[in-house]
Amino acid sequence: MTGYFEAVPGGGAAIALDEVEVSILRSLSVQFLELLGPGDVQDSDADPLAELFAEGPSKPPEDPALARLFPDAYEDDTESSDFRRFTENDLRTRKRDDALTVVRTLDAAAGGPVLKLSPDESRQWLGALNDLRLTIGTRLEVSEDDNDLYRLPDSDPRKPMVMAYLWLGGLQETLVETLMR
Repeated sequence: MTGYFEAVPGGGAAIALDEVEVSILRSLSVQFLELLGPGDVQDSDADPLAELFAEGPSKPPEDPALARLFPDAYEDDTESSDFRRFTENDLRTRKRDDALTVVRTLDAAAGGPVLKLSPDESRQWLGALNDLRLTIGTRLEVSEDDNDLYRLPDSDPRKPMVMAYLWLGGLQETLVETLMR
């Protein structure tokens, strides 16, 4: 099972990860959480309906990776601004929850031989793996016809991130295949 996801009875997925792989996934997820920034702190005495009417940012993020994660929905600036104001907070929350699920499930496994994910955790992992790849791909300026990634010399400073990018792609692919069974 090492290196790829397999289906488990009742849905979900399982994968065997070694300590290095766990460390890399956890580190990338924590860095992604830092990139997203803190979530909204909810006051327990606050009006529960207030969250429904909270408005988010109206301008695209300046960071290219965040702009890739939260792209404009429309060509028209006004429509895009309105759409972003009412959707970005929820998207950030979902992305944050997905990454937190990765960290928490890795921590809960505590170095066990096999990490078992419920169907919901599997879907959250899939979202987090996708977000991590998009972020790294943006940082590396990956394009569709970029076959040079496979031929980087070991001395290239991008090599570790390229290896992480490709590895995450493999994990993502096997998780998709597992969930489609």
